[in-house]
This record gives sequence, structure tokens and C-alpha cells, in this order.
Amino acid sequence: MKKPLLDLLKSVDTPTVCNAIEVAQGKRGFDNFTRGTMLCSDPDAGAMVGYARTAKIAAVNPPEDLPEVIRQRRMGYYRHMATGTGPAVTVVEDLDFPDCIGAYWGEINTTVHKGFGISGALTNGVMRDLGDLPDGFPVVAGSVGPSHGFVHVKDVGTPVTIFSLSIKDGDLVHADRHGALVIPPEVVDSLEQAIRKLLETEKLILGPARASEFDFEAFEQAWAAFEASRT
Repeated sequence: MKKPLLDLLKSVDTPTVCNAIEVAQGKRGFDNFTRGTMLCSDPDAGAMVGYARTAKIAAVNPPEDLPEVIRQRRMGYYRHMATGTGPAVTVVEDLDFPDCIGAYWGEINTTVHKGFGISGALTNGVMRDLGDLPDGFPVVAGSVGPSHGFVHVKDVGTPVTIFSLSIKDGDLVHADRHGALVIPPEVVDSLEQAIRKLLETEKLILGPARASEFDFEAFEQAWAAFEASRT
């Protein structure tokens, strides 16, 4: 990914990217996004952007594998998170969903992942240690809880599902306090232009609407200009 696009994606929210993808595709109906309300550890942190590094965990029941197998899988997980194409976002599906109890994302694990250079974590599972998580590493999660339960890694690098959004290892993810989406590969080259076009056309409505003399006639004129800019 080119740096100007990466910087732009970091500067805008996920709804803007969602709309811009439709601009790039030339039609409405883009649907590769999460459903439902998610929680963000730092709503003011801005967006996380990167290629997904996926895994699956569970925590309700103790693992049944031998200790050496559990450790090998855990180290394989961290090796996967520490290597590969950047920028990166960690995407972890909790297989206990919707009854997740194990907070995989706390102060230690987020600090480790930030140290690996990852831009944030997306999960349908649990986070904790709010207020102690490192700056610049947002976690977008399904819930908040106090315990890690019997949390253990089940799988690494396979497709996952987060709030009805299917994500494959290597997919380009954009996420913030609104949720997450997967950017289609075919729009990447045109996405920067689409975002800038979207932001400019929105000004045609937002500018007049914020003016003190705004009324229906002003809205009607602004809307006409807005529609003309989209043709």
C-alpha cells in the first residue's frame, strides 16, 4: 500500500471509507462490514488500518491438548503476529461468541502486539485493563470483562468471522469505534481519489448547513449542487 493512501485511511473514519468504496465501485450495496454495536478501547484513537493477521481463541473451557502443543500453538501465534506484510491489524475470533468470558486483550497482550508494530486489534471477544492499554493501539471488541478465563489459541492464519464480517488472513481491514470493514482489492488503486472526492462533495451540504442563514431554500440549492457533483 502506498503511503499517501495509508495516511489518508488513518485520518478518516470507517463510515467514510465505507461510503468511498461505493464511490470507487460506482454503485451502492457494499456489504463487507460488521453488524451490530462494537466497543472501542479508545474512541478518540482514530482508525486502525492494515492487513489482517488472523487467529481463533477460546476461554470458557480449559484446553484439552498437551501442554507442549498449547505452547507451540501460542508461540506460532506470536510468530505470525510478529512477521509478514505491514501495516497489520490483529483479527481474533473468540469461538465462545456470543458467550465470551476470556479477556485476551489486556495491558500485557496489547503492549506486546504494539511492540510488533501492529496498529490495533479487532475481535468479537473480550478486552480489559481499560485505562492501562498502550496509547496508539486501539482495540475494537465485542465486550468488556475482568477475567482471562482459560483463554488459549485454537487456530492461526485461518478465515475468521467478526460480527458477521468474514475476514481472511491478509485482507485489508479498516476499523474504528463504528466497527470494521474489509477493503476490496479491486478498489485499492482508486480509493484515495474516491475518498477525496467524497470529502469534497460532502462540503457542498455541510458548508451551507453550518451557516447561520441556512434554511430550506439554501438546502435545496446545496442539494442540487451535491447531486450534480455525483454525476
